[in-house]
Amino acid sequence: MKHLFYISALLIFTSCVPLKKYQDLEANYKKCQEEDAGFKTKALDAENKLAELKSHTDVLEKEAVKLRAENESTKSEFNKLSAEYDRVSQTNEALEKKYAKVLSNGSVETAKLINDLEKTRVELQKKEDRLNALEKELNQREKVLVEKEARIAELETIIKEQELAVEQLRAKIAEALIGFKDKGITVEERDGKIYISMEAKLLFASGKTNVNPDGKSALIDLSKVLETQKDVDIIVEGHTDSDAMNSSSHPQDNWELSVLRATSVVKIMLANSEMDPMQITAAGRSEYHPVDPNDKAKNRRIEIIIAPDLSKLFELISAN
Repeated sequence: MKHLFYISALLIFTSCVPLKKYQDLEANYKKCQEEDAGFKTKALDAENKLAELKSHTDVLEKEAVKLRAENESTKSEFNKLSAEYDRVSQTNEALEKKYAKVLSNGSVETAKLINDLEKTRVELQKKEDRLNALEKELNQREKVLVEKEARIAELETIIKEQELAVEQLRAKIAEALIGFKDKGITVEERDGKIYISMEAKLLFASGKTNVNPDGKSALIDLSKVLETQKDVDIIVEGHTDSDAMNSSSHPQDNWELSVLRATSVVKIMLANSEMDPMQITAAGRSEYHPVDPNDKAKNRRIEIIIAPDLSKLFELISAN
């Protein structure tokens, strides 16, 4: 059905606009769809990897807790065996003194002392061997525990740095757009991403795709902040209300309107800053992601979503 719709739209459009303009618009629309699909895949991968990272960190922390408990148990056994070793050593020393004292008598008592002395030496050797084994095991466990705790600390440090960077960028963006605070712009952080929502009335006339002067000023201020952020991915999403469009020219429906508005925003941001085009994607959501089903004005908006680059975290997980 979707292909039949586009074929019908193409037939109608070719009768309304020059062929080259139609071809350029069609190519731009297809490119937007491809970039939107790519960003969705990339965003989903990043969210899955972040969830995997947090799960991996939880597993490491549980292993560390278990290892600490085993470590304490081994230490307790080691201390107990050390005390027993000292006791046997003292007994052995007493027997040796007694043996030396009665050795010259050649009595039955001497033979018994020799036998007792040999038994204590065997017992002492066994305990010494066990102590050495326990000490080696304890050292190995402590080494593993130190390595796990260091890795957990490294992961937590990177996550905290990422969260701090996102919050600092959110504050910087909010400050840059403070002059538009009462004109339909909100800036918030959710799930490690920054969401900038701009009501359509600030940017566009009804049904139009050209950005008006006030909206252009806000976009330029925003792009000046984002041009210094090299470790983020940015998606510009166009959203409409659910009112159907009836137009023989472009945009013919809410899908086209949302995509073309997002494209207009991206072009202004790139033209007025040094932002890397590789970091930014234009996408259209039409009417299907409303923020308030009872307020159409809020649903007509542009959302700019800024996601941090998690490659450093993923490299750390892969390396280990």
